[in-house]
Amino acid sequence: MADDKQELEGVTQPRTQEIESPPRRDFIRGAAAATAAVGAVTVAMHELDLVKPAEAAEGTIDGTPMAQKWWPSRWGKDDQIGATNWMGPKTTMDAVSLIRTGKVYSLGRVYEFGMPLFGQRAWVLRIPGNPTGGAYGKNQTIWHDEILTTEIGQVGTQFDGLGHIGCRTAGGMGDKSKEIYYNGHTGVDLHNAGTGPGATSGAYGLVKLGVENVRPFFCRGILFDVAGLKGRMLDKGEEITVADLKACLARQGMTEADITEGAMVCWRTGWGENLWMKDNARFNSGEPGIGVEAANWLVSKGISVGAADVWAIEVVPNPDPDLAFPVHQIFLTRNGIHILENIRLDHLAADKVYKFAFVFSPLPIKGGTGSPGNPIAVA
Repeated sequence: MADDKQELEGVTQPRTQEIESPPRRDFIRGAAAATAAVGAVTVAMHELDLVKPAEAAEGTIDGTPMAQKWWPSRWGKDDQIGATNWMGPKTTMDAVSLIRTGKVYSLGRVYEFGMPLFGQRAWVLRIPGNPTGGAYGKNQTIWHDEILTTEIGQVGTQFDGLGHIGCRTAGGMGDKSKEIYYNGHTGVDLHNAGTGPGATSGAYGLVKLGVENVRPFFCRGILFDVAGLKGRMLDKGEEITVADLKACLARQGMTEADITEGAMVCWRTGWGENLWMKDNARFNSGEPGIGVEAANWLVSKGISVGAADVWAIEVVPNPDPDLAFPVHQIFLTRNGIHILENIRLDHLAADKVYKFAFVFSPLPIKGGTGSPGNPIAVA
């Protein structure tokens, strides 16, 4: 009900009205102020303390996973949807074939104040008025709205779009032609739509690789229960190797053939179920996860999504102190493979659900870097 007067024109209002709710702009100001306050009290960005800024790392991208040219994409030089090209009738019907009980598992976390957040990101929700609007009509209709101030695609359970992560290949700060993203799209492409009527700029959303391009997911899901394999929660900085993933498959009665093209794969570290909203400081202090070796192995399987019960899916800090979030670049930037972070996996492991139908549709936010949501598994 963005324009109450326009939408409700012609509807009879009661003769006696309750005291009018404060104007919404007052609540918007309040939300903005609250966001600033959240940032002010977050003195240290613990997660970023774990990686070196570029100027502190020696040399160039030579010798890193980004050293070789990665474009054009296997799906053509103009592609913007990456591994969601795998989505189609074949992957859908394959996923359906895995449904045995019909039990549905929510993999999403509750979005709420106090949840762990990366760096100085914020989550501020306000209900303007009490109620927000009404009453209208003889039946006295009232309603509530909400105002949300947040990095909507990058908090809580979050889906990373292809415009989220790139690589500065050469040149100094500000040379956007040397900032390369998935399929060779540059910072210029992402932030400049040209001139003329209707032209926009990246300040109002990405012009290329926005999350609105992503196809909905209906595909096979594979769980690697690494915590179950090791019989414990993994430690900060503990790398999940290819050997670990293969051992999970063997323990779960599976083979590598179970990882089909277009599959979503996820790994349980125990980090989420033991620390989320219980010990946020430790949750944010680093994390277990896959490294470069395992990432490249999963790429070779043709997966569409990599997911985990941690905030970055990959090992932090990386065993190579000069690398900052290289798995994000291997998945998103080099291969167009999407990432889902902070998902719940303990209930799948408890029920020994290692293969399932995975269903998720990112919000089609034009120009967005990612999406919130509640992915589901159907066993």
